[in-house]
Amino acid sequence: MTISPLKTPVVYPEPDGSPMAESDPNRDYLVYGVESLKIYFQDSTDVYVSGNLWLSYEQGVSDAAVSPDVFVVFGVENRPRRSYKVWEEQGKTPDWVLEVTSGSTRRKDEREKPLIYAQMGVSEYFQYDPSGDYLTPALKGRRLTKDGYQIITPNYLENGTLVIPSLVLKLELWLFPNGQLRFFNPQQGEFLRTYREERERGDYEQQRAEQEKQRAEQEKQRADILAARLKELGIDPSDLV
Repeated sequence: MTISPLKTPVVYPEPDGSPMAESDPNRDYLVYGVESLKIYFQDSTDVYVSGNLWLSYEQGVSDAAVSPDVFVVFGVENRPRRSYKVWEEQGKTPDWVLEVTSGSTRRKDEREKPLIYAQMGVSEYFQYDPSGDYLTPALKGRRLTKDGYQIITPNYLENGTLVIPSLVLKLELWLFPNGQLRFFNPQQGEFLRTYREERERGDYEQQRAEQEKQRAEQEKQRADILAARLKELGIDPSDLV
């Protein structure tokens, strides 16, 4: 009887608990991208948003993996994952990807990853360079066609802000002249915010509401005092109108 040799199990990349080294701007925009899109899609149970997460795209091949800075997948359950394995997700690959480019990643982001993402069928691939040292302009969008990725032609506002529409997200990516990147929701006419920015906005609106309430109470008190004084003088307030 011939005994088949034991097969070595395939070990796919998983988080090991050690943080990835990132510059402050890269980390900040990675957080902004993930958090703002999570809030934007929070009511959708079949849209998964993540970033800086290992994504394995070929079963049985341990090094067939990438870790997009920000990505969105439509048609899969919105739940936390330790990693994303395409074959465990009904074959669903990301529909949209953003890479925050740096000096150490620019070669892969510009040459290698477009080939990988095109092969995976990622509909739109964006790159953003917070420092403006590696990309000109610092924001670039690609859309997948039958001939591969084609650059999305940007628009420019009068103040020099660069705007690239994302058909996949139904959002616009705005690159301000100072290099700041923001997602803009054209239907609601507002920019997407992080959780902290949402809390700060809520606190600000609550403070404004309290100030308006106090102002209304003060106006009522002044009106009551005036009415009482006029009554003492025997004057009908309606006569003053």
